[in-house]
Amino acid sequence: MVRLTRIYTRLGDDGQTHLGDMSRVGKDSARVAAFGDVDEANSAIGVARAVGVGDAADAWLARVQNDLFDVGADLCTPDDPSAARSPLRVTAAQVTRLEEWCDEANAALEPLASFVLPGGTPAAAALHLARAVVRRAERGAVALARTEAVNPEARRYLNRLSDLLFILARGANGAGGDVLWVPGGDR
Repeated sequence: MVRLTRIYTRLGDDGQTHLGDMSRVGKDSARVAAFGDVDEANSAIGVARAVGVGDAADAWLARVQNDLFDVGADLCTPDDPSAARSPLRVTAAQVTRLEEWCDEANAALEPLASFVLPGGTPAAAALHLARAVVRRAERGAVALARTEAVNPEARRYLNRLSDLLFILARGANGAGGDVLWVPGGDR
């Protein structure tokens, strides 16, 4: 476990930070941006949970918040086959769990007849915002993967998580509560 006795270290004052393998990189590197976006997504989910998303969704999102620390640790640690011990990596089982939750939550919803606008209840709006932040985190992981090795399960996890958050937002709006897009020509 991590034990922090002092929060500030002054080690980042020069614009660099340590990665999971203890190498140092600029705080503006693609890798730092990728796991920083995951941290922001986790915070947005925390806000949604604080607003109140219902017991089942809250239990799932509590697990997701822990998983997002795994995603962040995964993205924070470059691949090094010669490393003495294997770093924490997101697994296919974590992605599968999200898919099962998506299927379970979506089964109770009416089929979509239009695109859904972010909004409705406070819980739905918070979940839509979290979904958008998770999508940014996914884009960051994809951008990082263009130049460095990235665990594909970490990217898949973020993709499925945005799906789950969309479904949970629809559920938080209740039956017939989706705010639907009205195309420009029909307004």
